[in-house]
Amino acid sequence: MLADVVLLLHAAIVLFNGGGVLAIAVGGALGWAWVRHRVFRVAHLGALGFVAVEALLGVTCPLTTLEGWLRGEAMTSGFVAGWISRWLYWDWPAWVFVALYSGVIFAAAVLWIGVPPRARKN
Repeated sequence: MLADVVLLLHAAIVLFNGGGVLAIAVGGALGWAWVRHRVFRVAHLGALGFVAVEALLGVTCPLTTLEGWLRGEAMTSGFVAGWISRWLYWDWPAWVFVALYSGVIFAAAVLWIGVPPRARKN
């Protein structure tokens, strides 16, 4: 049960990271004010940076490690958790993830310039 909660949290972070880039791009074009909120943008860039540094250093995500430990490394789960696991965990070479994360970080940096966060109000 707790392993499934960790899995759902992990999936939410993945959606936040990937979906955040898409939301900022679309929201910038459509004038959505919330995509320019500084706290959201800093949190988003920080989360992306954390994942990218993990990949560059070859470090396994702490959530992956925790979930594996909670499941006894078996990674067996219920129906919904099984589908989320298949969506979340890909068996690709590490360089693919480094390239993917680097591309997303680059996109977020371009969006930081193209759709800048609004200045703090005094």
